Amino acid sequence: MTPDQMTELAHSLAAGLDAADDLHHAILAGVTEGALSDGEADALFPMIRAEASTALAARLDQLDAGFLTAVIRHAAGHAPVPTAAAIQSHLRRTAVAPVMMPAPQDMPATALPSDRAGMPAFSDRAFDPWFAALRTGDDMLYGYGLYGEKRRVYQADQYRDASGPEPRARHLGIDIFAPAGTPVTAPLSGRVHQVAYNADPLDYGHTVILEHKTEDGTPFWTLYGHLGQPLVAEGASVDAGKSIAPLGDWHENGGWAPHLHFQIITSLLAQTGGNFFGVGHDSLWPVWAEISPNPNLILRLPETVFAL
Repeated sequence: MTPDQMTELAHSLAAGLDAADDLHHAILAGVTEGALSDGEADALFPMIRAEASTALAARLDQLDAGFLTAVIRHAAGHAPVPTAAAIQSHLRRTAVAPVMMPAPQDMPATALPSDRAGMPAFSDRAFDPWFAALRTGDDMLYGYGLYGEKRRVYQADQYRDASGPEPRARHLGIDIFAPAGTPVTAPLSGRVHQVAYNADPLDYGHTVILEHKTEDGTPFWTLYGHLGQPLVAEGASVDAGKSIAPLGDWHENGGWAPHLHFQIITSLLAQTGGNFFGVGHDSLWPVWAEISPNPNLILRLPETVFAL
C-alpha cells in the first residue's frame, strides 16, 4: 500500500471501531487477508490510534496494543507472532527437565477437566479432600487441568475488558495439582525475567516468569503461577532443574486449591508487569494459541493423563 492508502485504511478502521461493540471482530472484518504486507500489518495499529476519536482512544488505551497488532496480523493472513513457529520447533528438539519434583512423568496421574462429575470447583476448599481421596497408594498423585479448555469460572466480569462482551474463558496453560510445598523447578535454563505477587482474588498469587532463548537468540518465556514464596530473584540465572519456588497454599496463591499454572509465552505483547494473560478469547483461539502454545511441548506428558 502507499502511505496515503495506509492512512485511509487507518481512518476507515477507526471510524468503524468507534461504533463497534466488539473491537476484535471489527478489526477482523475490516482488514482484508492478503491486503497488507508483514511490515504494514505491524504499523497499522499506531495509525488507527492516531486516527481515533477521544472516546475510542480511551477505549484502545485500556487494551494491550501488542495483542491488537497480533489480531491485525492474523486478519491480514500473517502469523500473529512472527517467531512462534521457530520457538515451537526449538522446544520440540530441546532436552527439558521436569517442572516439578518428583517428576510428574514418574507418578500416578488423573485428568481434572473442569466439568468432571462430582468434582468441586478449583476455588472451593472442598476440592482438597476430594482430590486427596483419589490417591490409592503412598505415591503422590498429580492432577492435570487442561490446556485450551473453555471454563465456566472465567465468565465473570473480571475476565472481560474494553474490547467487547466476550470474556477470556479459554485456558492458556496446563494446571498441575499437587500438595502445597511441592518443589517447582525450571525445565529449561534461563534468566528470571520477573517475580511478582498478583494479589487479586483468583489471580496468580506469587508468580515467576523465566526468559529463555532459542539457538539464534530469539527470546521466549515460561510462566509459573500460584506459587509459594519464590526462591529466585529478578535478573538471576537459573539452570534447568533448579527449584524456583514451592507450590503455594490457598492464602498465597490467589485463592485456589494448590496447583501450578504452567504456560509458554512466545511474545509478552505490551505487558511489562509480573503478570500475563492466563486465559484467552475462544473466538480468537488461533491468535492466543500462537502467543501461548501447548505447554506439553515442555512437560512431555502422555496424552492419557489429560483424559478420564
